[in-house]
Amino acid sequence: MKTENIIAKNLLQIKAIKLNLQNPFTWASGIKSPIYCDNRLTLSYPDVRNIIKKSLAELSTSFGEVNMIAGVATAGIAHGALLADELGLPFCYVRSKPKDHGRQNQIEGEIRDDAKILVVEDLISTGGSSIEVVEVLRDHGHEVSGVIAIFNYGFEKARDNFRKIDCKYLTLSNYEALINEAKAIQYINEDEAALLASWNQDPQGWYEKMTNR
Repeated sequence: MKTENIIAKNLLQIKAIKLNLQNPFTWASGIKSPIYCDNRLTLSYPDVRNIIKKSLAELSTSFGEVNMIAGVATAGIAHGALLADELGLPFCYVRSKPKDHGRQNQIEGEIRDDAKILVVEDLISTGGSSIEVVEVLRDHGHEVSGVIAIFNYGFEKARDNFRKIDCKYLTLSNYEALINEAKAIQYINEDEAALLASWNQDPQGWYEKMTNR
């Protein structure tokens, strides 16, 4: 079984991914979504956590030379630290904005001048939070090798956003693998899979279309 399918199956089994077509979740962006992915739950399952850690380490070799890991606060911190430990590399994390007290840091950790940084995020929807971190690191004069994450929704908007900043990104699993595994374990049927596919094609307009049918 491919890594993307193994990860998707594990996420479904521990209920890190929840599907609800009747009562969609509301994302911070306001998007109504029939799917919610909480990869922080994987930290509570040592076997799954270990698979993700080792899979991230293997996938990290696709980014060429990397000598530092940076986690996206907050969800990417734990997995970033695990990856850094697995690779024996230094670690830092980046806040969405500087602290309003103390040293007012936005980047927590020491970064060498010759750092080639791999950014770790838990999941990618449109790419907004991880792209912000990439830009913060670049603004501070650091080289970013790319972004790695556990899961992505496969949105065209994410591909466009990363293309605009000329940044490579890779993930362990994806929306297509999730749907395939959800069908395989009979978590969803074919009709539900079709509805989930229609959401993925138009996440902004999907809920209105559903309610106006």
